[in-house]
Amino acid sequence: MIKTISPIDGSIYYSAEEHGPNDIVRALDLAKDAFPLWSGLSIRERAKYMVSFVEAIVQDKNDIALEITWQMGRPISQSPGEIRGFADRANYMINVAEEALNSYKINDDHPDERWIERVPIGVIGVLSPWNYPFLTSVNAIVPALMAGNVVILKHSFHTPLVAERYAKAALKAGLPKGAFQILHLNHKNTAQLIADPKIDGVFFTGSVQGGIMVQNSLINKFIPCGLELGGKDPAYVMADADLENAVENLVDGAFFNSGQSCCGIERIYVHESLYDKFIDGYVDLTKQYRLGDPLEKETNLGPMVKTDAANYIRKQIHQALNKGAKSLVPESLFAASKKDSPYLSPHVLVNVDHGMEVMTEESFGPVVGIMKVRNDEEAIRLMNDSQYGLTASIWGRDMDRAVHLGRQIETGTVFMNRCDYLDPALAWTGVKNSGKGVTLSKIGYEHVTRVRSFNFRKGK
Repeated sequence: MIKTISPIDGSIYYSAEEHGPNDIVRALDLAKDAFPLWSGLSIRERAKYMVSFVEAIVQDKNDIALEITWQMGRPISQSPGEIRGFADRANYMINVAEEALNSYKINDDHPDERWIERVPIGVIGVLSPWNYPFLTSVNAIVPALMAGNVVILKHSFHTPLVAERYAKAALKAGLPKGAFQILHLNHKNTAQLIADPKIDGVFFTGSVQGGIMVQNSLINKFIPCGLELGGKDPAYVMADADLENAVENLVDGAFFNSGQSCCGIERIYVHESLYDKFIDGYVDLTKQYRLGDPLEKETNLGPMVKTDAANYIRKQIHQALNKGAKSLVPESLFAASKKDSPYLSPHVLVNVDHGMEVMTEESFGPVVGIMKVRNDEEAIRLMNDSQYGLTASIWGRDMDRAVHLGRQIETGTVFMNRCDYLDPALAWTGVKNSGKGVTLSKIGYEHVTRVRSFNFRKGK
């Protein structure tokens, strides 16, 4: 049995039977049988199914929001936003599918008829995390299905009800049997699934270590593998930044979802001319957070997903303090914050440097380190001093300057005056240990399809 322990009170919120090797074999056989039927439909026919699929999720948004809160601890005041975001991304990808998947005809003086088509890969395994359980999974599920692939979803044990919701939506929308399936798998059985010859592509969102395990499971196969892994996303606040806007958005970017975001703000570099004012504003706003029971509407900072995750952050903070860092937001201000529990207060650290893990290793929790910089060159050097490269943000008024700096940052997405956000029209991708491959945008369809070329000479 899998058991989902709620971080709210430590109770078992949900349990289900874990699937084993025989279940994997059955699921793969069903998927292979469903593929010709599903891929044989036109894009517009698949779109009708997928619109119904999305609507089936949205119709239950209130119940789903409550389930998210119980499973991973996000405040109930914020959980409904996940379903809105899910619908926005899904509908965007449905709407651009036809344009993205159109065949490309070679128009020149050559006598042959030549064109290129995008065709589905086959059976795709999607391995999704708990932190944004719908927003991470939708990035792969909807375009994969729209392109004519069939999908087997393995979701995190922290959020198995998300997988169940997807399965119910597929049934309600009338998708052909086997076109979309879910499996509750442990690590060993997950490796069996993705290593099976019947799996034609894999999309994984999770840790760097998890990504390495996925790649190792595919060592004897040549199939597409998309990996969205860790992040240590930086922000640079320039001397001409709108101070109030930068403070407000960077506080939210660091602490929303208790900092459990792949593209959350984990380190900030502030020009020396603004540094003191920025720190004062940042600390004042952070102190206004209400940490507590996420089922209460007043709460805007809930528990982390589990105690071990919170203790990892505590260890990072302790190490930084021992090396000379200073914490500016006393934990005593947050009564709910308790040792050896998932309830952890927000932490703002200064006097930090890159000799501290809190500035170099992914934290994935409510802690941020802030450093003073002299100029653009120092800021860019520090932003690039990382094994990760998912997103980075620049805060200022000069767009041309921001473009110039953005092109020097080793990252997948550059923001100006915003952060911690995904636009479905843009490619979601990372560099270095943040992964490989692309989801979202029209380019995302290139990664759930392969190309087939045609060269036809007319007979005489």
